[in-house]
Amino acid sequence: MIASVRGTVLAVRLDSAVVEVGGVGMLVQATPATLAQLRVGQESTLHTSLVVREDSLTLFGFADDDEREVFETVQTVSGVGPRLALAMLAVHTPDGLRRAVADEDLKALERVPGIGRKGAQRIVLELKDRLGAPAPAVVGGQPQATVPTGDDRRQQVVDALVGLGWNAKVAEQAVESVLEDVEGPLRADEVPGVLRAALRSLGGGRG
Repeated sequence: MIASVRGTVLAVRLDSAVVEVGGVGMLVQATPATLAQLRVGQESTLHTSLVVREDSLTLFGFADDDEREVFETVQTVSGVGPRLALAMLAVHTPDGLRRAVADEDLKALERVPGIGRKGAQRIVLELKDRLGAPAPAVVGGQPQATVPTGDDRRQQVVDALVGLGWNAKVAEQAVESVLEDVEGPLRADEVPGVLRAALRSLGGGRG
């Protein structure tokens, strides 16, 4: 089990990053939100989960240990593999998933590409007592965790493009171009698609 990797970020791609550990470049699959925090040339630490198959060894990376634990727990549901588990965390935060399961919010789960009504029902049924409860709201004037807003998610896409090598101004222009006809806040499940569209509009160059 490779529980974490720490090293210099050599590359950041749309769905993965390469981190140099002891002279070896390790390919780590991750969500857009996690990848957006990485910067080429800087040292970073990722909590990881190694998925072993007969024909492959795939390393998945996460911003924190809680995200990794949720990734591993949701895979205990029949029909949920590592790719779908990663997609769930690309759309929802760990507490967002816990809340969806606790509230039996099937529509929230169906926002994940690859999950239909029956799959959402199965996830609720099998994870109801295993995923844990979402963090309680903090009262007494203390700040509580907030769900990213549409503007936050737009910045998330910009940050991901900067991590991939474009400068901030070019990245912002690309995102605005993609979203010029989009009204209302950007949903979490739209982030990967917007990032892909922005990358297509930028082509292969770097700002």
